[in-house]
Amino acid sequence: MNSGAVTKRYARALLLYTQERGSSERVCEQVRTMLRNSSRLPSKLEPDLERFIRLLVSRGRTDYLRRILRCYVDMYVESVGLKNVRLITAAPFEGLEDRVRESIEKRTGCKVIIETEVDPALIGGFRVVVNGEMMDASVRHQLQLLERQFVEKNNRIV
Repeated sequence: MNSGAVTKRYARALLLYTQERGSSERVCEQVRTMLRNSSRLPSKLEPDLERFIRLLVSRGRTDYLRRILRCYVDMYVESVGLKNVRLITAAPFEGLEDRVRESIEKRTGCKVIIETEVDPALIGGFRVVVNGEMMDASVRHQLQLLERQFVEKNNRIV
């Protein structure tokens, strides 16, 4: 079976179930916490989330758990009219999250949920991903562009 179909089907089912029970916001917040730091699981899961995880275990779908939960967060955010934004920086940068949030909210007219991540491989700068579209303002990306231009120009000469 297609893993994308399984992921979306279970995520949609969880979203509908939690919306029906009025726990979708709490479940989403707990899921986001779990996805951010999987080594530090909450001591007490939301009952609806716990029930859902038991269902996945009984159906042998635990391999899909992380993808299902990520898909659930995306579906929840979309259902309440928010934008999901990932901010990846080379090092912790105080105040950048607020400036990015303000800029995106002004441009889109929607509230924003930002997930931050540190990736030293960027060397410097940051990346912003909004609904699958990425803006890359990292030093690493600039070096890759420079390298590509250098190769293209040298191939023409030879």
